[in-house]
Amino acid sequence: MEPLLTWYGDDFTGSAAVMEVLAFAGIEAVLFSNIPSPELQARFSGAQAVGIASTARTHDPAWMAANLPAPLSYLDGLGAPILHYKVCSTFDSSPQSGNIGAAIEIGLSVRSAAAVPVLTAAPQMRRYQAFGHLFAGTLDAVYRLDRHPVMARHPVTPMNEADLMLHLAKQTDLPSALIDLEALWSDPEEALNAALNGGARVLSIDGMEARSEEVAGRLLWEHRDRLGFIVGSQGVEFALVRHWQEIGLIPPPPVAKGAGKVTQIAAVSGSVSPTTARQLDWSATHGFALIDFDVTQVCGDDRTLEVEIERVTAIALDAADKGASPLVHSAAGPDDPAVAAFRATLSGSSLTAEEANARIGKSLGDVLNNILAESDVRRVVISGGDTSGHGMRALGLEALVALAPTIPGAALCTAYGQGPNDGLQIALKGGQMGSEDFFGWIQDGGGPR
Repeated sequence: MEPLLTWYGDDFTGSAAVMEVLAFAGIEAVLFSNIPSPELQARFSGAQAVGIASTARTHDPAWMAANLPAPLSYLDGLGAPILHYKVCSTFDSSPQSGNIGAAIEIGLSVRSAAAVPVLTAAPQMRRYQAFGHLFAGTLDAVYRLDRHPVMARHPVTPMNEADLMLHLAKQTDLPSALIDLEALWSDPEEALNAALNGGARVLSIDGMEARSEEVAGRLLWEHRDRLGFIVGSQGVEFALVRHWQEIGLIPPPPVAKGAGKVTQIAAVSGSVSPTTARQLDWSATHGFALIDFDVTQVCGDDRTLEVEIERVTAIALDAADKGASPLVHSAAGPDDPAVAAFRATLSGSSLTAEEANARIGKSLGDVLNNILAESDVRRVVISGGDTSGHGMRALGLEALVALAPTIPGAALCTAYGQGPNDGLQIALKGGQMGSEDFFGWIQDGGGPR
């Protein structure tokens, strides 16, 4: 059976978010951490949607050119009418890191298409696009992207332009066109044909509410023969699911449930987001033991870093033995002195920022793996989009299936792999995502509120 859809994610949290949208709509979906072996693929032979997660968002175009074709070709070969390149709902990218323009060009070399729709808006996540400009919500308000308190200050891909096609024009020379809200509310077919006849190869699609979302989903599905390669956030799946339900292709979604409360969990965080900082503050007063990981140590030699991993692991295991939930973090928000100390140390080292961030993610994953090996904890959280990819691989995990919802984009999942962490319950969370009590919500088992 050919799947309805395949997707390739440029980070692990976003890749899991796609799976979540599909799974909680009643579509059997699986997310792999790489091209699966035949044996692993056979475990999920009934999947209607198949994805592969990556760390492409943290890499340059040369890495993408070397590493994207194989997994995209594998997914294309599964025969789904839509191949989705999943990007962050805040369009995290630059010419040097996570270049979405390069991804579009590589994707078109694998699957030809008349044009590539770009649908970033996801109203369920308070991500809105109006007349080409992206807006994103925080716990407090909705901001235009170039004025967003997190994304405008992102340490790797700061967003100084809210018009996504202007931002993308720095990454590709492919001509673009906009299908805006007025077109979606009136005659999207006319707008689509005008864009294609005008030579557009990239189509930015607005999205604000249920009506525009359903129309966008209809446009993508009805023109899947010529628009079969799509770039965007999980807003792509939200739109498709809404349309599929509208036409009766899939039934109404089943009732979502939680996974049940556990006495303790373990968590690691490599995020410097203010949102994560507020979640850490909440956790510190609700049974979690906050443990600092000295990220300056990743700039030293391997033994120096191993000593820090051992130190933090010992503190975390002691906390777990006393009944607390260990929560190891690299920083408590962008203003934590640890951030400035790390940048100063990095500037004096031989490492690139990409290499250092990878070492942080793997080190936090190693700490988490050590906690799991020496305790009875079987439910965990990894916070930070980039951290999640490296952390998942450090845990030896190869596949995820959604288990229980939380906020959109950060479900509790069941993880699969060949090692001792097979069957682990895990939530992957982007740094800027989640309620203040997110870590507690995961300990309670997630589920609707």
